[in-house]
Amino acid sequence: MSSRVATAVDTDACNVRCVEPERVAETRARLLPSEDSERLADVFKLLGEPNRVRILYALLEAGELCVCDLAAAIEATETAVSHAMRLLRGAGIVRNRRDGRLIFYRLADDHVRALLELSRAHHTADR
Repeated sequence: MSSRVATAVDTDACNVRCVEPERVAETRARLLPSEDSERLADVFKLLGEPNRVRILYALLEAGELCVCDLAAAIEATETAVSHAMRLLRGAGIVRNRRDGRLIFYRLADDHVRALLELSRAHHTADR
């Protein structure tokens, strides 16, 4: 009697090859266009750096902060935070406003807030 141990390859692959052309066609019709997929992947790459994630959650909690306050809140240098803000602003994830010589940052919109809140809920649900 032989014993078979399931591996990641066994569980992640089709053991029986059967393609349903109609389902495949329907799925392809609803997929994101390649260009949109690339832009979205770029956003997720930006979120792949822990300090940028901490910055976004600081803004989620505070609403609006300047670079000095963000740096103090996440315990990073102002230079690092300023660089991160340029990247996040360029990607449309944060917005800024000037008040004299200070620049205040906030999350760009409710979509960013929802993404952060859902991500936190997903992460804490696994605990």
